[in-house]
Amino acid sequence: MLQGKKICFIGTGNMGEALVSGLVSNSTRPEDIICTDVRESTLTLIGEKYQVRTTTDNQAAIQSSDIVIFAVKPQILALVLKETAGCLDMSKLIISIAAGVPLAAIESCLNKELRLIRVMPNIAAFVKESATAIAPGKNAGKEDIAMAKAIFESVGKSVFIDENNLMDAITGLSGSGPAYIFLIVDAMADAGVKMGLSRQDALFLSMQTVLGSAKVLLETKEHPGQLKDRVTSPGGTAIAGIHTLEKGGLRTTLINAVEAATNRSKELGQLMIKHFAENGLNK
Repeated sequence: MLQGKKICFIGTGNMGEALVSGLVSNSTRPEDIICTDVRESTLTLIGEKYQVRTTTDNQAAIQSSDIVIFAVKPQILALVLKETAGCLDMSKLIISIAAGVPLAAIESCLNKELRLIRVMPNIAAFVKESATAIAPGKNAGKEDIAMAKAIFESVGKSVFIDENNLMDAITGLSGSGPAYIFLIVDAMADAGVKMGLSRQDALFLSMQTVLGSAKVLLETKEHPGQLKDRVTSPGGTAIAGIHTLEKGGLRTTLINAVEAATNRSKELGQLMIKHFAENGLNK
């Protein structure tokens, strides 16, 4: 799907590097990848590590590419889009991974027809286990979506979201989700220490328990409730623990957390639309 395609990354920070690593390890030729960044030291390291092409010239990188991935911080994306607008047209697939920036914001900034796709990966891309959502703009075709999936499935698993307005929910669930899990792992480790385990052992057991549980869910494809019932013996330890979690409102708290993060994503998205419109090509 990506064979022969030239891919450029505008901004090669942590997420950009994770994607470069995934692509190179999945048979994309390093010479077909070009990375840009304002920091020459970063480009030197990326070039030496992955043998990809590098430059500080965003426009030159875009002009020589078929797929353009904007991986800059959301706060500066409008300025970068404005700088590179003359190089962006329907001949290129344009992907944004800027968190909290709706496609409507990008469209209001550029004010031109483009093959746009918005993607929401998460921090697990660093270990090639990202849960990623892909939402296309109105001009993105089936081949464009397939290419986006090929890129992001080099760092994990992806889902296709037909409606862009659902990306806020994706942000609240899987985009922000690792933070919830990190908090849970930390709390479980604290509990182990309280019960007499060493910090090192408690943290390891907590992490491995979460990893193993997720793998069981993925491989068995059983409903979480069914697996929970298999672990809970009548009058046993697990049901005693679950009773305490339910009494403390864990389920409700997690639902509220996803809802709060989703609503915050919507708020930030509206601010971004206003900001991008104010900094668009007609300004």
